[in-house]
Amino acid sequence: MPQRSYRPYADLHNHLGASVRPSILWSIAHRQGIKLPTKNYWEFEAMITMSGDERNRGLREMNDRFFHWTELIQSSPEAVEESVKAVIDGAYRRGNIVLHELRFNPMKRNRGGERDLDHTIMSALWGMDKALLEYPQVKAGIILMMDRSFPKGLNEIIVDKAIRYRNRGIIGIDLAGPNHKGFSMTKLKDLFAKARRAGLGITVHTGEERQLDEMRYVVDVIRPDRIGHGVQCAEDERLMEKVARRGIVLEICPTSNLRNSIFTNVGQMRAMFGGIVRHGVKFCICTDGPEMYQTHLYQEETFLLDNGILGRKDLDRSCKTAFEATFIR
Repeated sequence: MPQRSYRPYADLHNHLGASVRPSILWSIAHRQGIKLPTKNYWEFEAMITMSGDERNRGLREMNDRFFHWTELIQSSPEAVEESVKAVIDGAYRRGNIVLHELRFNPMKRNRGGERDLDHTIMSALWGMDKALLEYPQVKAGIILMMDRSFPKGLNEIIVDKAIRYRNRGIIGIDLAGPNHKGFSMTKLKDLFAKARRAGLGITVHTGEERQLDEMRYVVDVIRPDRIGHGVQCAEDERLMEKVARRGIVLEICPTSNLRNSIFTNVGQMRAMFGGIVRHGVKFCICTDGPEMYQTHLYQEETFLLDNGILGRKDLDRSCKTAFEATFIR
């Protein structure tokens, strides 16, 4: 469908490692001399995207299977700059994304410390600026991500970098990664508070996969502006009431949740949305990774409508919420 048929969209939950077209990653990999497991482009594309009924068994499989390669290919300032620009301008041209928040972990793109973090972050900002120069209709910002597998010291460096570049286009801080043995959200409480005092937006990946207790703690103590996914809250009426009362916005990614087996069927997703709508929980529909999951926001809306999961009024409200909940000022 032509772009002019799409409404203007805001995508608030979009990972750099899952959002670059395979053809661009293929070219970057060859320019940098990265040894790929195949010399056949179509095998490479199939390796980093999901199609048909393909699913992961969970978030760890998704992380190990896909992000290993996309993060490796993006592990240079030049690759990050090209990737960020390609995501922002491509999303506008193909999907009318006029407000775009893009997130990534710079430490997963510095080859274990070989590459300088400041160069990587500045390159991401240059890529964003180039895209916005070409497409002044678009607003964009970058969220830096901490990781559950990192010790607190490394996560603190990421927060400090986000604060350092908050006036140049870094708009928020996030925490992501599969469940990790020994990880404790309580150890990061002060880092989130530090980021908030500096004026950064706060979002947290939680309540996605066996994280209901963690999500309760996040809502009660961290008190983020938004939560990445958070769909497990539908299992706890009291938690839904708290999320609604505090105005926390859930960034929900339907196709991603199905492909990563967060929901095993459409019926489970329909029940989840029914619960959060009844409790007045604010949410916005996002893609998570449009290239990896082979989707875009118009397609997400169509899927939700066609399966009777949400109505048009719900989707209009979700779209409005996304524009209101952005960290971009």
